[in-house]
Amino acid sequence: MRLDINLASQPYEDARQFWMRWGTAVVAVGLLTLILLTLDVTGWINARRDRAAMAEKRALIADRDRLRASAEEFLNRPENRSTRDTSQLLNELIERKAFSWTRVLENLEKVMPARVHVVAINPQLNEDNELGLKMTVAGDSRDRAIELARRMEESGRFADTNITGERSTQSTTGDTEQMDIVATYIPEPLFASSTAPKTESKPKPKPASGTPKGSTR
Repeated sequence: MRLDINLASQPYEDARQFWMRWGTAVVAVGLLTLILLTLDVTGWINARRDRAAMAEKRALIADRDRLRASAEEFLNRPENRSTRDTSQLLNELIERKAFSWTRVLENLEKVMPARVHVVAINPQLNEDNELGLKMTVAGDSRDRAIELARRMEESGRFADTNITGERSTQSTTGDTEQMDIVATYIPEPLFASSTAPKTESKPKPKPASGTPKGSTR
C-alpha cells in the first residue's frame, strides 16, 4: 500500500509529545487549583466556626453584664444601700486579712535587683476589689528600678506593674534615685503553702498495769 504525503501542505506534528508536555502542565495547574480551593474552603469553615464561638462568647459576656447591671441596680436602691455597704466592708476586711506581708516581702526579695531596696509600701484595694501595692524604691541606678518593675511583671505574683514617678535625691547611703511603683498583687493559692502532707503521730500503746515486761523461766 502506498501513501503519498505532501509535507509542504501537511507538516508532520508529534501529537504524543505535545500532549505529554501540555497535559502534565494542565494536570499540575489542576492539582494546584484543587489544593488552593481546599485551603479556601477549610479556612472559610474555620472562620465560620470562630465567628460562631466569638458570638457565643459575646452573648455570654452580654448576659454577665446584664446580670451585673441588674445586681448593681438592686444594691443601689435606697433600701439596700446599707446591705451593699456592709458587704463591701466585709469584702475589704476579708481581702486585708488574706494579705500577708511576709509573702509579699518574700516575693519582692526574689525579684529585687542588687543595690535596690523598698523605702515605703502601702496596700490598697482597687475598684475591682484587688489588692494594689503602692511602693517607693531607692537605689543608685534608674535602670535597676526599671529592671525591678520588669521582674515583678514576669514573676506571676504581680500584674499591671507601672512606674508612676521618679526623682533624684542626695543621700549619704548612695541612694541617688527613687521611683514610685504601683502593681496589683496576686496572692498564692491557699493550697500552695500546704503542699507537704501532714502526718499525725499516733501515740504508742502503753503496757497494761501489772503486766511484767519480761518472763523468767
